[in-house]
Amino acid sequence: MESLGEREKAVLAFEGRGFESPGAKERAIREELDLAPVRYYQLLNALLDDPRALEAAPVTVNRLRRVREERRSHR
Repeated sequence: MESLGEREKAVLAFEGRGFESPGAKERAIREELDLAPVRYYQLLNALLDDPRALEAAPVTVNRLRRVREERRSHR
């Protein structure tokens, strides 16, 4: 199996960080990753279903999967 690319690794590492507010996070997405927030979240959501991402960052991926499932169950 091919490993994750640099952008995917950067997204996972970025998501593992904490931010004071959603605005600060969106600003950092633009500045540090050179991505629009919408594109960032699209990439992140795709990574949650990628077994390579789970292998690379299990704590982050499992936490985000739980959050995603909670949101889906409340709809």
